[in-house]
Amino acid sequence: MFVGGDSSPRRYRVTAILVALLMLSSGCLNYYLIHPDRDPIGVATWTEDVTRGPLRVHLEWAQPSGAGPFPTVIVHPPGGKVAADMKGVTRDLAQRGYLAVAVDYRRLIDGQFQRNTFAWRESSDPLAALELVRAQSRVDRRRIVALGFSQGGIYSLLIAANAPEITSVVAYYPVTDFRRWFDTERHSLGFRVAFRVIEWHFRRESGAASDAEFEDMLRRASPMTYVESLRAPVLLIHGADDTSASVEESRRLEHALRERGREVELLVVPGAGHVFNFRQPEEARRAWDATLNWLRKYLSPT
Repeated sequence: MFVGGDSSPRRYRVTAILVALLMLSSGCLNYYLIHPDRDPIGVATWTEDVTRGPLRVHLEWAQPSGAGPFPTVIVHPPGGKVAADMKGVTRDLAQRGYLAVAVDYRRLIDGQFQRNTFAWRESSDPLAALELVRAQSRVDRRRIVALGFSQGGIYSLLIAANAPEITSVVAYYPVTDFRRWFDTERHSLGFRVAFRVIEWHFRRESGAASDAEFEDMLRRASPMTYVESLRAPVLLIHGADDTSASVEESRRLEHALRERGREVELLVVPGAGHVFNFRQPEEARRAWDATLNWLRKYLSPT
């Protein structure tokens, strides 16, 4: 998981704490909780890997029947997960008339393409997947939505901030300001320790040579940095009981966008925690219905 460092017992204890926290946050997730676990009739699926300099992009496609071009949804998974985990989501979208593609990234580090918390490091990285999608003849370039979960929600917001042609965004429970997220006062000692460990992990993953460089990387990874350029309509979906990324993360972004006259909606789901849509079926269906209504509003498949 980590690059460099020694093999001391202390290191392994810290790693164990991090792994335990990630398991606590994710729980037992079921990505097919309300989504198809096999290809629906008429839906075609395929995979693709494209290398763009130091970034390798993996794409999992799901296409409805017909010739297209189709309104298209780019899907990003939660942090630590991969595009293949989103097959249920992309199949669901494809059976409803959308061309859907789930995406994940690997970064060239120490001569190998590896998963990394900071996979995006260059100004062109947020547009890598969009450019690959737009190159597909099946894609209706006038109707492309970015949809993501947790870290994937962050990616979706950053893509829209860098690409005015994105029709709209659906972001589930994103962190919107990483420095404030780390510095938020938490009453539980366990959570205070856990978030310090997460910050330590982020710093190691970043490879930053100084505190200033690390802070700049956090700033560039935070959607709140881009509120001036984020002009696409945004639907934010957040669990009211999320202890990994408080609903205040979405409320902060909603307020900033609304102040600037942007179209934004926030759906707060009662009783829902982090990644609730992959483990709480009733809450998941409510959120997915809102997502589908949003897509119909902005993509209107024929």
